[in-house]
Amino acid sequence: MTALAHALAAFAAEIAERSARLGRRVEVDVAAVADRSDAVALGRPGLWSPNRSCRMVRAADGWIAVNLPREADLESVPAWLGQDVGDDPWATIVRVARREAAADLVAQARLLGLPVCRVGEIRAESPASPLVPMSGAAGRAPIRGGRVVDLTALWAGPLSGAVLAEAGFEVVKVDSRRRPDVMEQASPAFFARLNAAKSRLALDLSAAGDRARLAELLAGAAMVITSARPRAFEQMGLSPEAVFAGNPSLIWIAVTGYGWSGDGADRVAFGDDAAAAGGLVRWTRAGAPRFAGDAL
Repeated sequence: MTALAHALAAFAAEIAERSARLGRRVEVDVAAVADRSDAVALGRPGLWSPNRSCRMVRAADGWIAVNLPREADLESVPAWLGQDVGDDPWATIVRVARREAAADLVAQARLLGLPVCRVGEIRAESPASPLVPMSGAAGRAPIRGGRVVDLTALWAGPLSGAVLAEAGFEVVKVDSRRRPDVMEQASPAFFARLNAAKSRLALDLSAAGDRARLAELLAGAAMVITSARPRAFEQMGLSPEAVFAGNPSLIWIAVTGYGWSGDGADRVAFGDDAAAAGGLVRWTRAGAPRFAGDAL
């Protein structure tokens, strides 16, 4: 994982240099943000991810990573496999997968919103994020302060908001009343590390009034950070086109598993299966993949 350590160090240096240009230099402690072992119960990485929600599974023609971190994911397993799973869904997954093609397993999981991938299926040319110019953004001067609306949960998105809060932005974390951030209950200390510097606003995004309040927030924001799939915003009437029409200079930071647009935009991903999809794994002498760390 030497290459990963170098990449993290390079990102930290870039954040420090760019934030200094905006007014307040942010020195990212890579160990603090990339290691949550002091706040979350983790096991050794291997066939299972350290948090024990994701497992490497052999298919008929290769390996897949299956991540079932939510109760709803476990409930979807019978529909995914097309049969009852009894008291031990993982035993059924392992048995059924051995006779199915990896591509078929991934395709069916995708229809159900399950985070399942083929190990090493993604090859990126660089770790750089894609930038999509929208109307009004071209030639804009760098933003110096302002409000950031953080619509994310778990780790990656909240970390982005934490860096911006440290840089001097006013960050508002919007909590969903119906789907609260599970990290707050599962690991209060880690949640506080990522979110303590933000103000909080709880909204029911199924209610028209609260959706209108969110639209108003976005209209006055410098940035928004999201981790939901594009169709979630379409369903709320908050498509990028609608949001940018009201705020052409907004910067939209989208944390995604397989990209905001294109064929993978509807795919769900979390840290451990995303690492497996990107090939951030170690291989045994027998040619079997193993997790190399926590949500790499």
